Amino acid sequence: MMKVFHAGYDRIPNPDIHRGRINADFGQGFYLSDNYEFASRWVREKTGADIIVNTYELDETGLDIKVFERNPEWFRYIFSNRRSLPDKLAEADIIIGSIANDTIYNTLGIITSGFLPDEDAMKLLCVGPLYKQIVLKSQKAADNLTFISSEILPKEMIAENKKIVAKEEACYLQEFAKVMETLE
Repeated sequence: MMKVFHAGYDRIPNPDIHRGRINADFGQGFYLSDNYEFASRWVREKTGADIIVNTYELDETGLDIKVFERNPEWFRYIFSNRRSLPDKLAEADIIIGSIANDTIYNTLGIITSGFLPDEDAMKLLCVGPLYKQIVLKSQKAADNLTFISSEILPKEMIAENKKIVAKEEACYLQEFAKVMETLE
């Protein structure tokens, strides 16, 4: 059993794996994290809406699970999904791996323009913290997810999360610039 979290604007006792975007990192599915702090920072404030963190337990027994490291296979899969190409791992129940950094659209745009080789793009996409995402791709996986609770994040925690995100983004930009300087 793995404890996992999903943050958004709704209490979600019964997730819909078909609700998410097709062109997300790991394609369409229900996205979770095993890191509460990361999940609680993922959602941005929205006027008139609370930020809610849903907590679940995931039983991985009997599921087809694909685990990615930050490597060329991970890069190619994300690149394909971000371009809304057919999902090459549609048969998997769960996909686990790092999130792509926030500049992936720009980085992938540069690649498709022919200005940045894959090897250099990988260096850029690996900059920043290593946060893991867990994506339920099948109904079988969703059926193995047990809703535990949901909580509304207090305003103080949201304010603290903004500070943490701002600090992480500043560090990320510095690291990104250093890597850019090494590319030829």
